[in-house]
Amino acid sequence: MRLQVEFDEKDPRDPVNFSRSRRWAITITACAFTGIVAASSSSYTMGYNSMIPELNCTEFQATIGLSVYPLGFGVIPLFTSSFSEEFGRQPLYIVCSMIFFLTQVMLALAPNIQTVIVARALGGAFGSTGATLVGGTVADIWRPHERGLPMSIFAFAAVACTGLGPVIAGWIEANPHLRWRWIQWIHAIFTGSYFIAVLLVMRETRPAIILARLARKIRKEKGDNRYRARVEEEKRSLLVMIMVSCTRPLHFLLTEPTVVCFSLWVGFAWGVLFCMIQSISPVYQSLYNFGVGETGTVFLTLVIGSLLGFFANMYQEKLYQKHVARKGPEARLYLACIAALLFPSGMFIYAWTAFPNIPWIAPVVGLTIFMFAAYVVYGVVFTYLADCYGMYASSALAGQSLCRNVAATAFPLFTDQMFNRLTYKWANTLFAVIATVMIPIPYILFFYGSSIRQRSAVARKIQEVEAKRDAQDGK
Repeated sequence: MRLQVEFDEKDPRDPVNFSRSRRWAITITACAFTGIVAASSSSYTMGYNSMIPELNCTEFQATIGLSVYPLGFGVIPLFTSSFSEEFGRQPLYIVCSMIFFLTQVMLALAPNIQTVIVARALGGAFGSTGATLVGGTVADIWRPHERGLPMSIFAFAAVACTGLGPVIAGWIEANPHLRWRWIQWIHAIFTGSYFIAVLLVMRETRPAIILARLARKIRKEKGDNRYRARVEEEKRSLLVMIMVSCTRPLHFLLTEPTVVCFSLWVGFAWGVLFCMIQSISPVYQSLYNFGVGETGTVFLTLVIGSLLGFFANMYQEKLYQKHVARKGPEARLYLACIAALLFPSGMFIYAWTAFPNIPWIAPVVGLTIFMFAAYVVYGVVFTYLADCYGMYASSALAGQSLCRNVAATAFPLFTDQMFNRLTYKWANTLFAVIATVMIPIPYILFFYGSSIRQRSAVARKIQEVEAKRDAQDGK
């Protein structure tokens, strides 16, 4: 007869029962990794002016270094997410932050562009593994009704720091005594400090891992092999878990209409965002004669747009609480319907005001509106898919993450050619037209999302499991 090892209701070893200060310390530390990784993704572009002549490379070769970074974000977690199930979250935070630190040092010391590209690819791979743990960490230590603010901070760190990185890097590049290598050294200093914070602050938060360790400890102390954690009884081999984590997200991405629609929408938004990162410098330097430091400051639009989106999401959370009983998961989409209209509007403004005879503040307004909408889309995708797919949420989110980051990889590779042939005005207009075509996506899901899910075998299975669980809880 097996003796099940479980947490008591108020067991202090249960992560949701950690002290509030400990939970916030873990949350802030985890989100800091997201911010560091996001800043590194975009600040790299601000060093082009000094890196290209020093390494004797082309701008396209330098752009490959930008593109391989998000590719790691999309692909690598499909293989490595299973390791957190096998070994826990804390070891991955330690290993990933350490290797990410080493990739920053590798970049700072790179003798050629090939080394830069390899270092960026490795940085994206290990940075992604660490950043993708954050959502799970938040779910480990906060109960569902408490997760709104921690998840908003996570999303804010991911998007706002994408803009904050170039702001700082622009002024580093503008200093003739620093230039591109010191952009990477600054990242290395921050990442090294973060690694120390991980060692001091982070604790294991995955309940299954804690229970498995507790069961092993009890068996050793009592000499009784009957004590088992549930995860030990249900445990699959690491190879099987990796196969599932690789194939299920792809299955969702190809067969689930809800995942397909939102993945295409957020993928396009993320691809355009990386095009903007690639294009802001030439636009403001060629049209408005901005220096590299001033150009970097323009990226504050990403921070301001994200900040506005952060507060808007707080209002969306209130709408969700008010309407969830009637609308279900679709109560997450009120703000998304507004963002769908603002998304192309911001790009149209940016496209049709970027002229030397129009004040530079006008395209800045367009960028801010675009970033606000992109932030809302990013945040809604996480919460809506998590609500729709319950126990399969991680696979649904991994599918959209793959689509989003593959788009971020591909878009910058044709940005320069597209802008050179179409001009900034018409290239950005093309993006805006495509975004306009996508406006119906959140509206269709808002009104018909429940009906669409009823036609999905996966969604029906989730509903059956949840109904069975609710019936058991009611007994």
